[in-house]
Amino acid sequence: MEYNVQIKNRVKRMEGQLRGIIKMMEEDKDCKEVITQLSAVRSAMDRTIGLIVSSNLVECVKQAESYGDSMENLINEAVNLLVKSR
Repeated sequence: MEYNVQIKNRVKRMEGQLRGIIKMMEEDKDCKEVITQLSAVRSAMDRTIGLIVSSNLVECVKQAESYGDSMENLINEAVNLLVKSR
């Protein structure tokens, strides 16, 4: 799968947020602020995982159609990826 610029930028943004959280911890910031930022990163990660899985599913369905593979197996694989990410 080819990862587009938007997905890579999302991951880089999360990386920056995580660095900011580490800095907050080093500065002994209030735990509520740290938890808020951690929740934001988790939410961003969940959305990014969903985008990657859905993009991959579309790509796989197109390939399956051209090769005559089973759509059911591809859909099950995508669902398993989503479940595994939780």
